[in-house]
Amino acid sequence: GPLVARWGGRLAVAAVNSPVSVVVSGEPAAVGELIGACAVEEVSARLLAVDYASHSVQVEGARGDLAAALAGIVPGAGSVPFYSGLAGGRLDGTVLDGGYWYDSLRGQVRFDEVVRALAADGHGVFVEVSPHPVLTVPVTEVLEDGGQPGAVTGTLCRDDGGPERFAQAAAAAWAAGLPVDWQALTGPAPRAELPGYAFERQRYWLA
Repeated sequence: GPLVARWGGRLAVAAVNSPVSVVVSGEPAAVGELIGACAVEEVSARLLAVDYASHSVQVEGARGDLAAALAGIVPGAGSVPFYSGLAGGRLDGTVLDGGYWYDSLRGQVRFDEVVRALAADGHGVFVEVSPHPVLTVPVTEVLEDGGQPGAVTGTLCRDDGGPERFAQAAAAAWAAGLPVDWQALTGPAPRAELPGYAFERQRYWLA
């Protein structure tokens, strides 16, 4: 907020991920200056490896090209509820035309509001489907800030994205209460039914 405002229109808050995590976008030189200012003020900041400054005024130069490329999109109502980072909550699928997707690239991502809306609507398990977890920490921060119970897990990790990691993620989701089709992961081999809570071990031998 106030820190970004020092650079006027050269920088913008691109995303509010949690009460303690935001993403800033804009002119590369201004972003570098901001990171330097954060270091002086002992505010944690790092540069993200991206090719363009999404969610900032720099996107507006591509508006015409994007409008032409997205002109054929015909939205429809979906069977799965859709929560929009642009709207900060649930949105009807019929409004997701080309203009919406441009606005999503240009506008601010209100991720924290989306997580709060999902939690308020009764969702308590969050699975980030990605090659490396980026948003599991912000989701946890939002839930903790709102005093909401919930479980958060990823699916794969950088340099650790094989079947074993995916199975561990599925196990974490299952232990949190989500249904898992284990046969899809293990094949038709028989398996023993085990409880979803941690085993409690007790020694009976003398120490």
